[in-house]
Amino acid sequence: MDIVREVFGTWKNSTIHRYTISNDSGLTLAILNFGAIISSLKVPDRRGEPADIVLGYDTLQEYIEDDVYIGSLVGRYANRINGGRFQLEQTPYQLSCNRPGLHLHGGREGFNKKIWEAEPIQEERGLGLKLSLISPDGDEGYPGNLQVGVSYMLTENNELIIDYEAETDRPTVVNLTQHSYFNLAGQGDISDHDIEINGSEYTPVGSDLIPTGELETVAGSPFDFRTKRRIGLAMAEGDAQKIVGEGFDHNYVLDTQGDIDKVAASLSHQESGRTMEVRTTKPGMQFYTGNFLTERLTGRGGAAFFKHAALCLETQFYPDSPNQPTFPSPLLAPGGLYQHRTTYRFGLQK
Repeated sequence: MDIVREVFGTWKNSTIHRYTISNDSGLTLAILNFGAIISSLKVPDRRGEPADIVLGYDTLQEYIEDDVYIGSLVGRYANRINGGRFQLEQTPYQLSCNRPGLHLHGGREGFNKKIWEAEPIQEERGLGLKLSLISPDGDEGYPGNLQVGVSYMLTENNELIIDYEAETDRPTVVNLTQHSYFNLAGQGDISDHDIEINGSEYTPVGSDLIPTGELETVAGSPFDFRTKRRIGLAMAEGDAQKIVGEGFDHNYVLDTQGDIDKVAASLSHQESGRTMEVRTTKPGMQFYTGNFLTERLTGRGGAAFFKHAALCLETQFYPDSPNQPTFPSPLLAPGGLYQHRTTYRFGLQK
């Protein structure tokens, strides 16, 4: 295995680098120190032909202008916070609202628009990159100076292991996730993908896609992926919740209960043979079918994006948890350590 660093562009008088890691099985991972972005992930199909299974751009400027979080590390708080408001220890906080009436994925200049310090790391299991960031007190309205680290590790077992950690000097909320858009075919849309999600409940949303605070069973609904189902068929089933998000854009309450050894979700594509398993220590996962991808954005090679071109599986605390006392708490206090792991394992169907 090896890692190659090359200049990708310049922003705010800083040089942005792309770090490319390859293993002996033909997987190639590229990461930017802008936004801790996964800009490319090439995986061979059953014939040994590699294809890029994540959406990405050709230039740094496109990532700077991006507003759909292509490949990025999002935070301080992934997903939505109602009104951009929450309260800690009787103190109210107002965050920036980068969508009408809500704070999404960290605000106007979240972690996806930050320059990270990057350091290659090597372990017995593989090679990777550790990225570090200091988010100052008041950043996008959040309290506390937050020291953040995320490590991407590519192993010889064809795993992408992502480790997150953070520490603070004041009580705050933290919820970090990776926002890569996956398409195991490397082209077309995701309607011919099969998915299985180990979640018996999900968090229904209102018209603003903010959770209502309830937990709803998936049984008897299009949201039931406890056994493998074709995404296109599930998309075609009528349901008021799917109409709200123009597809799936919902948080699943994972039955894995933070057990990294259990499969939280699996994705497969029959024609290419590619498979992907997701394991996580986080309690929730957003299943998002790329409903807001449009042709106003063009990806690698000038190819326009389009609705349902790819999907996201964002491991996380639940959306709007700072305002939902019955949801798992995203509170981080001084002296505590925010620490989570998510693993994507790639393989081939037999």
